[in-house]
Formats: sequence, structure tokens, C-alpha cells
Amino acid sequence: MHRRVTSSTLLAAACAALFAAPALDAQPAAPSQTGYRETIPGTAVTFEMVQVPAGTVTLDGKPVAVGPFAIGRTEVTWDMYDVFALGLDSKGGSAAGPDAVARPSQPYGSPDYGWGHAGYAAISVTRSAAQAFADWLSARTGRPYRLPTEAEWVHAAQLAAGGGALADARRDELAWHRGNSDARSHAVASKKPDALGLYDLFGNAAEWVTTAGEDLVTRGGSFRDPPETVGPAARAEQDDAWNERDPQLPKSSWWLSDGPFVGFRLVLPGELPKSSKSP
Repeated sequence: MHRRVTSSTLLAAACAALFAAPALDAQPAAPSQTGYRETIPGTAVTFEMVQVPAGTVTLDGKPVAVGPFAIGRTEVTWDMYDVFALGLDSKGGSAAGPDAVARPSQPYGSPDYGWGHAGYAAISVTRSAAQAFADWLSARTGRPYRLPTEAEWVHAAQLAAGGGALADARRDELAWHRGNSDARSHAVASKKPDALGLYDLFGNAAEWVTTAGEDLVTRGGSFRDPPETVGPAARAEQDDAWNERDPQLPKSSWWLSDGPFVGFRLVLPGELPKSSKSP
């Protein structure tokens, strides 16, 4: 990823998503769970959250209580991320407003690798960039969106898998992995939903989580991982190889030059709101 991509190139890829027809409020999108649908103010871009009940998981041999919280029906898509990255929201900013949040620099090369843009998971983003997106979205909507903690992600993943590990018989139905992905990412929700009504929680793009020690960790596995390793237990820590070809010194805080297998999903603490209208 050595060649810099101009904002106009990314803008052209984003326009179709921005001007898509808006969806109805609180319309469920998956067969098993009712979702909460939010529209990013100033755009027609929507996304959906699914309620996850409270529970307890074991991390590093210790029980951790989590929830309740809501989690994204899908990974954050380019449709969503482009609004932030390219400033496509129509509402003007101010020193104290949403646009006071720093926005991504221009990437070197195409961060979607030419695999697909509208309807595809945003990939090649650093965890700090994912957190910045969540901060910006929170300012735009008035709701405290953020990245999941590792315990929250594991809890949702165990429920999504049906109560524990992902059954081998369901792996191809639910996940894009090395055995079926053709070494690339795919459009979100192109596999079947899991037991929580979520899409691509396993495989496709590995998902950033936050940890107590601030380690740079992804969960779930990705399209490049062996089938048997994709699932609730899949865990990886960022290493230098994920940003090896970035020519900048210091390395970009926004983009991973060699991390097209990394994306993210949002959570919203507490119970789902009654309406998708922003306060």
C-alpha cells in the first residue's frame, strides 16, 4: 500500500452508500432477534444493534460479569465509516461539535483492496481509528457507542455460537474463512445469521476489542484463518507485520497497510432505546 489514494477516489466509492434510501425506524433485519436501527444524522446511512443479555464469562481463568449491552448486527461497513472518514455528513461542525474529532488521513493505496466497498466491512483500520469513529458517532447521535470489551465480545460470541464453541457443522454457514473465502473479504450479511441474529461475528474481518491492559487484540478470526480456528476462542494480537509496508515514519495511526483482515463492530451499553430517532 505505497500509493496514496486521493479523497476524490474514496468519495466516489462512498456516494452510492450515502444516498441510499433510508430504512424504517426499528425495523428488524434478521429472523431471530428484533433490532434497533439508527440513522447517521445528515445522511441516509443506517445500521442496526441487537440486544445482548447480561452474563458472566471467564477470561484468564477469572469470571468477568458483563452486560446488558447491544452489539452491531454487522461489522461497521464502509458505508458508515466513509461518512466519518470523508466528512460526508451534511451537518456543519464547530469547535465543540462532532467535527472537532480528528478524521482519518488519506491512506496509501486502497484500504478495501478492490474487493468491494458499499456493503462491505471497513477493513485496514487501526484500533485507534475504530475508537475515533465510535467517538465521532457518539457525538453525532448522542448515544455512547464504543468498541466492545474483550469480555463483552466473548459473551456475545458464546451466545451467538449457541452456548459455547462454534459447531463444525455450522462454520461454513456462518463464517468466511480460509477454506471458503478465496483469500478476500466479502459483503456483510452474505452468510447466515447466528443464534443472536448477528452476521459475520466469526470470520470475514477479525474484530477489534478493548482490553484492561490496552493490548491491541482482535477476536473471532478472519477470512485468512484456517476454518477450525475461527470462532469464539479466536484471538490475535497486532504485530509489526500488520503495518509493515506503511512508508510513513512514524507509522499511520489510522490505517494498517497490511491489515485488510481487520475490522470492528460497535456496542452500546445498557438496554436498547425505544426509538431510532436521535435525541
